[in-house]
Parts: sequence; structure tokens; C-alpha cells
Amino acid sequence: MKTNSRSKKATPVTLADLGEDRLVALLTRNLASGPDVLVGAGDDCAVIGRPRAPYWQLLKTDAVIEGVHFLPEEDPRRVGWKALCRAISDIAAMGGTPDHALITLAVSPDTPVARVQALYAGLQKAARRFGVALVGGETARSPGPLFLNIALTGWVERTHCVLRSGGKPGDALYVTGRLGGSIAGKHLDFCPRLEEARWLVSHFKPRAMMDLSDGLAADLPRLAAASRCGYFIDPALLPLAAGCTPAQAMSDGEDYELLFALAPKLAARLETAWERCFPRLPLTRIGHLLHRCLHGTADFSQSLESSLILPPCHRGYDHFA
Repeated sequence: MKTNSRSKKATPVTLADLGEDRLVALLTRNLASGPDVLVGAGDDCAVIGRPRAPYWQLLKTDAVIEGVHFLPEEDPRRVGWKALCRAISDIAAMGGTPDHALITLAVSPDTPVARVQALYAGLQKAARRFGVALVGGETARSPGPLFLNIALTGWVERTHCVLRSGGKPGDALYVTGRLGGSIAGKHLDFCPRLEEARWLVSHFKPRAMMDLSDGLAADLPRLAAASRCGYFIDPALLPLAAGCTPAQAMSDGEDYELLFALAPKLAARLETAWERCFPRLPLTRIGHLLHRCLHGTADFSQSLESSLILPPCHRGYDHFA
């Protein structure tokens, strides 16, 4: 006896089936917008303002969740620092300056008051360090793990704003700092590259830039796709954190370093000036952007995928994979 195929219920598509990038693309496809929205979903921050205004507003929201971004036993002061610095790192990636923050905290009623106070001590430390005003927010009861969300505003000069989408074939690709090994504690103690990004946009103006939050193997394809380019990197050139392999440098995530594309004619001058201004922070040229294939996908014949073959678990962080 044959089963009527029409009677079978279709298996629902899950978030794990889609993955993070495809989910975001699906959800943001038809978002309401307005005449002052210069850049919406798809970059490190939203950009709001009039096209010819001297300054634009930046908007960013980011969350840390217990068991996902930190362990329950972590020092809550480090968790508070991380929560605000994650959002500041995105402001930096646009060439901007952070301004005001709203904090949303969802937590179980049996949480010790001292733990919440320590979270705010970490938030305050980051706010003082980077000139952010904590101006309010929301607290709510949660039956699950602690959830801390940051809504951050910032600003950037119109002439200094850098998006992911401005890269051109032949542009040199650079990263700041060293990559990999975030689980050893760097993900809680990192310093967002705010000063360095402001210096970059003032003196050399990268064509495209973003911060590395999900790992180079996940974030570089995003920058290249936004710029309609392919990419080539040499794994032997990657600046590795102590004890890390090239695969870990590309896939561990939570580096919060800058990745940017620069006109190749500026490369030598940038490297000399950087070493003079930031002698303690490495700046490494890791590759370049390429032309896309005629069929519209990145030219992976000379890309990261063929430079170093990685299994699926080594291709950057995906919240839903």
C-alpha cells in the first residue's frame, strides 16, 4: 500500500538549515526604511543622516548571552567590558566615534545582586575608557541564561565613513593585531581598535573595512561579497596568536581586529606610518581582492578555499550552524 505523498507534512526549514548569513538576508530583505537611512542592514552599523551633511549618525546593537559568549563562572566585570566593547568595535570599523549606550539586562531573579553590580562595573570601565555615556536601558526577568544587550549610537564625518562595500580588485588586504586563540581569554579582554581606525580614516581612508568578530574565514567573504570582489590570501602571512595554527587564526573568531582593503599605491606609505604611530600593534598585509567570476561568484580558484582547504567546522563562527 503506497503512502499518499500529499498527506505527508513537509519538514519545516530550521535556522540550522539556513545558517546565520542566509537568515539575516531573509529577515532584512524588505525592512521598512526612510529617506535618512543611508546604510541599513548588512554593514557593521546603520548610517543615518542627510547625504551631504558633514556628520552622520551610527547605530549599533549587540548582545552577549551566558553559555554562548561567556561561561557562567566568568568574572562579570570582564563580561560587562566585552559587551560594550563588542559594539564599540563595530563603530570603529565604520571609522566613527561611539557616543551613547542603552543597556538591556534579562536575568533570573535568584541572581546575586553583586554579580549584576560587577557587570555594570565592567560596563562603566569600558564606557570611561572609550568616552561612552551610559544613558539608561531596561531590566527584565529571564527564566534562562543571563542576556545583556547594548544599543550604541555614534557619529562619523561623512568624508571618513567606511563601508564594507567600497573595495576594488587589486586592493591590498590588511589585518591588525594577531588572530586566533580567543578562547584563552582574549575575547573577554580585547581592546577595540578605535584609535587605530580613526587614524586610518583620517590619513589613508581604507576603501572597505569591518571588524573580525566571527573569524577571518567568515568575515573576509562578507567584505568581499559586499564589494563584489573575490579574494586571495596567503595563510603563511597570517599574524598568529601564540600557539595558534593558520586554521585557528581564520576560524576561532572573536578577534575584534580590523580587516580592511586599501588602494595598493598607498600600501608602502601606510606600513611605514603605522610602524611609527603604533609600534606595539602588528599590521599585516595578508592578500588582495580579486575580480569576480563572470557567473557572479567569487573567484575561488585563487581564494582562501584553495589556499588552505578547511573542513566545514573551520570556516568561521555561525550562530545557527
